[in-house]
Amino acid sequence: MNGTTEPPRVIVVGSGPTGLLLAGDLAVAGIPVTLLEKRPHGISNLSRAFVLHARALEQLDARGAADELEAVGRPITRLNLFDGLTLDLGALPSRFPHVLVLPQYEVEKVLERRAVAAGVDFRNECEVTGLTQDADGVTVHVRGADSLRAAYVVGADGMRSAVREAVGMPFPGRSAIRSVVLADVLLAEQPETVLTAAAVGDAFAFLVPFGDGYHRVICWHRGRDVPDHEPVGLDEIKEITRLALGRDYGMHDARWMSRFHSDERQVPEYRVGRVFLAGDAAHVHTPAGGQGMNTGLQDAANLSWKLAAVLRGHAAPALLDTYQSERHPVGRTVLRSSGAIVRLAMAKGWQLPVRAALATALNHLPPARRRAIGQVTGIGYRYRAPRGAHPLTGARVPDLALAGGGRLHEALRGGRFVLVTPGPYEVDPARADRLTAAHWASDRRTTLLVRPDGYAAWAAEDARAADVERALAAHVG
Repeated sequence: MNGTTEPPRVIVVGSGPTGLLLAGDLAVAGIPVTLLEKRPHGISNLSRAFVLHARALEQLDARGAADELEAVGRPITRLNLFDGLTLDLGALPSRFPHVLVLPQYEVEKVLERRAVAAGVDFRNECEVTGLTQDADGVTVHVRGADSLRAAYVVGADGMRSAVREAVGMPFPGRSAIRSVVLADVLLAEQPETVLTAAAVGDAFAFLVPFGDGYHRVICWHRGRDVPDHEPVGLDEIKEITRLALGRDYGMHDARWMSRFHSDERQVPEYRVGRVFLAGDAAHVHTPAGGQGMNTGLQDAANLSWKLAAVLRGHAAPALLDTYQSERHPVGRTVLRSSGAIVRLAMAKGWQLPVRAALATALNHLPPARRRAIGQVTGIGYRYRAPRGAHPLTGARVPDLALAGGGRLHEALRGGRFVLVTPGPYEVDPARADRLTAAHWASDRRTTLLVRPDGYAAWAAEDARAADVERALAAHVG
């Protein structure tokens, strides 16, 4: 598939959810972008990600993609963890007060259609073998094809990233769980809940529906530490599932089985000159909490508008440094929280009373529970604001009700900043391609400038016209 024939300003490597959202955003902003993927064209259904959390759904809603995914996914409003610990998502301050269970390939389908419609130049069976960069751009070397040149390159090519290797960026960390086994199976008995998970002794198992009659089963036994290349049999999967869940639900007709190990790793720098890393190329962690795909989508949403602003001449290149300062701390926190969940789930011996005490504390301490829910769902993260800034600056902005019956996420769909004011505001025609104006549906007196990724760039109470103009000049250009 080929979109624009213009030379790319950005090359994105990897057509998973992170790369697709990023490439689509850039194309929507009018930036010529080429997306390289070493696989043949076609969405793979052998994916490991199965949930979208509230913040990722909000990002997708701001691109007009959430409702379609909501129609095919299955929402869960309560997460039952260990020792009676339950995270109730029904009260989330979001249009999406739930976890949406659906396979990763459904997300990829929607994002690929958007990217194609926006004019992304797709090039499959293009394996990156190296790159070189200078002060003016990056040259990407492709096996069996001509090299490509662009102003910037983004590696969204997964845990074994060729882009990360090409820039010599280390990937420190360790294997957290060895010999995890996966399979897609039919079940003779249907589980009582959409998402089924439990750990007993040394065994852990997780079941989630694919949506086509098959279920994905992920399981692990602490005592079976074997290499990834060791064959997997259905009997092994059924046995671990019985140990963890009490029964195997009559698993049969596995269409796919695999073994892998789960690492906890993060690059020290998300940017090396004109090259950026995003998603699993920048950070990987245990599947606990289902935060991997969600974190990658938010990496893409953070980086895309900044690249577009710089390439269109509306922001200084220094803006791109904030990708590291904003997203690296989030990635580090996700590593810690997902690792803590899996270690607590697999606690044994003296660790069990500690786990029980923690579960009791979270169940009875609302602030701690809200913080845990905010981290897992992504809505609790905010970016650092300058000293003395309005309290909203750097915060995630929820889907505000706007005058005329509109919503903030709808106003963000053009990839522009949104200025929310107490009354009507006329946008300068020189900024019309990157700024949308709206006003509160209520009588609130706050003036709020929302970035294209849905975070507050600036806010003020009873702002004067001169204050608004300075804020727009600083952030919108």
